Amino acid sequence: MSSCLVAPPWPCSSMAEAKQHHSLLLRLGLSTDNHAMSGILSFCSLSNHGDINYALKLFTTLPNPDTFLYNTLFKAFFISHNPSLSLPFYSHMLQRSITPNSFTFPSLIRTCKLQQQVKQLHAQVLKFGFGEDTFALNNLIHVYFAFGSLDDARRVFYTMPHPNVVSWTSLVSGYSHWGLVDEAFRVFELMPSKNGVSWNAMIACFVKSNRFREAFDLFRRMRVEKVEVDRFVAATMLSACTGVGALEQGKWIHGCVERSGILLDSKLGTTIVDMYCKCGCLDKAFQVFCGLEVKGVSSWNCMIGGFAMHGKGEDAIRIFREMEEEGTVVPDAITFVNVLTACAHSGLIEEGFYYFGYMIDVHCIEPTKEHYGCMVDLLARAGRLEEAKKVIDEMPMSPDAAVLGALLGACRIHGNLELGEEVGKRLIELDPGNSGRYVILGNIYASCGKWEQVASVRKLMNDRGVKKEPGFSMIEMEGEVNEFVAGGRDHPLADALYAKVGEMLEAITVVGYVPDTDGMLHDLVEEEREDPLFYHSEKLAIAYGLLKTKRGETLRVTKNLRVCKDCHQASKLISKVYDCDIIIRDRNRFHHFSDGECSCKDYW
Repeated sequence: MSSCLVAPPWPCSSMAEAKQHHSLLLRLGLSTDNHAMSGILSFCSLSNHGDINYALKLFTTLPNPDTFLYNTLFKAFFISHNPSLSLPFYSHMLQRSITPNSFTFPSLIRTCKLQQQVKQLHAQVLKFGFGEDTFALNNLIHVYFAFGSLDDARRVFYTMPHPNVVSWTSLVSGYSHWGLVDEAFRVFELMPSKNGVSWNAMIACFVKSNRFREAFDLFRRMRVEKVEVDRFVAATMLSACTGVGALEQGKWIHGCVERSGILLDSKLGTTIVDMYCKCGCLDKAFQVFCGLEVKGVSSWNCMIGGFAMHGKGEDAIRIFREMEEEGTVVPDAITFVNVLTACAHSGLIEEGFYYFGYMIDVHCIEPTKEHYGCMVDLLARAGRLEEAKKVIDEMPMSPDAAVLGALLGACRIHGNLELGEEVGKRLIELDPGNSGRYVILGNIYASCGKWEQVASVRKLMNDRGVKKEPGFSMIEMEGEVNEFVAGGRDHPLADALYAKVGEMLEAITVVGYVPDTDGMLHDLVEEEREDPLFYHSEKLAIAYGLLKTKRGETLRVTKNLRVCKDCHQASKLISKVYDCDIIIRDRNRFHHFSDGECSCKDYW
C-alpha cells in the first residue's frame, strides 16, 4: 500500500525545501497539477519532517484532486493518530464523484473509532467491488477484533476467497487479544503456511497468558522447522524466559541475537537486561546494560529495578546518580518507584525520604499510589507501623490493596494485632478475591490465640468461595523448565526427589535446623497434610537441582508466591551444608543464599 501511495520520490527533505519547491511550482504554473503536487503533498503528509497542516492547505488549493491524493491523506490521518478527519474527507471524495480504489480502504478502516463506522466502511468495500480484496478484508478483520466483534471478524475471514498468511495471523492475534488461547492455537495449526510473524503471534499469545511451557514447546518447533529468529520472536521468548527464570534458554536467545546480527536497539537491549535481572544473573545484566549504545529511560529504569529486586539498594542509587550525571535521559515516575523500592528492600529509610522529596521538589513529579506504597513499605518493614499508617491516612488519594497489603504484612511480622485487625478488615473488603489477605489476617488472630476470629475469617473465606492460590516453584535444568507443587508426586523422579528432601533435612538438622511452623499451624486452607513444611515446592525444586548438578553449582529457583520463613531458613542452611549458592526469586524479590546467609539479611 505505502509504495503506491508515494509514487514520485519526495522532492525535499525538510519543510523549508518543501516550501521552496512549492514556490517553484507556483512560478511554473503547476501548483494545480495533481501529478506535480503529489510529491510535495506526500512529503508534507507522510514524512517525519513534514507538516500535515501545510499538506491540508495545499490540498484545498487543488481544483480536482484525484484518488491518489485522497489516499495519501487517509494514510496520513492513520499514521498521525488524527483519524477524525478521515471519514469527512472520504464523504467529500464521494460527493465529488471520485471513485475509491483498492488503496483507499485499508487506511480508512484503521482510523475508525466507532464500530458503526467499521460496518459502514465494510458496506462501502462491498459496494465498490472490493469484497475479494485481501488488503481491505485483512484490515476489517483486525478492526472488528479490536472492537470485540468476534463474529464479524470470523465472518469476514471465512468468506474470503483467498486468505493469505496475514489473514490467518490476524485471526490468531485477534483471538489472542481476547484471551482465547486454545482457539488461537487451533487456527495456528490449521494455517497452510506460516511466517515469522505468525510464529511470534502464537508464541506471544502463550506468553501473555502465562502458558510458558507451551511457548517454549512452540519455539522448539519453530527452530526445528528452521524459521529464522527475528528481533520480535527474540523479544517474545526473552519475556517467556523472564517469566519462568529460564536463564540458559535466555542466554541462548541472547547469543542468537548476537550471531544473527539483529539490531540491538534500546528496546531489545532492555528486554535482555530485564531477562538477566529476573533470572538471577545480575552481573550479566549490568554487563549488557553498560554495552548498550543508546540507553532510553526504560533501560535505566530496568537496571535500577534489577538492583532493587536483588536487595542492592546502594547500587540502585548509584545507577540513578549516573543517570542524572549523564544527562541524556530525564527520570520519570517509574524511575522513582524503583529507587524507592530499592530503599525499602535494603532498609535505607533516610535515603527513601530524601528521594521521595527529591522527586517532588527537583523533578516536579507528583507522587502516585505506587510512590506512597513504597514509603509505606519502607516504614512498615522497619517496624515503624504508626508512621506507615500516618502516610496512608495523609495520602491525597484512597490507598489501594497493594499499599494496605504492605502494612498488613508488617503488622503480622511485628505482632501488632490492633492495627493488623483494622487494616486486614479494610483490605478484605477492598480486595475480596485475594486469598492471601484472609490468610494473613487469620494468622494474626491465631498468633494471639483468638481462635473464634480465626474461624470467622475461615468461614468468610469459604462463604465467598475464595480459594488459596496454589504455590509452585520452577527450576531450569538441561534446557528444560521443571515445575513443582507442594507435596506433588507427578514428577518422573518423585521417589528420588523425596529421598533427596529427606537427606537434605537430615543434613541441615545436624547444623541447627528447626522447622518454623509460624504461619503454618494456623493456615486457613486444608492442604499438604503429610509434613507440609518439609515438602514445600521450593524444597522440591532445590532437591531436584542438587540431584542434577555437581557440588558447588548455583541453583536458580522461581516461585510464584512469597517464600515462607521455614523455607528461607532451610535454604540458608542447605547452601552451607551443600556448598552451593541458591538464588530464589519469589513474588517480591530475590534471595541469594550462600554459606548459610541470605542477601536480604533477613530484612524481608
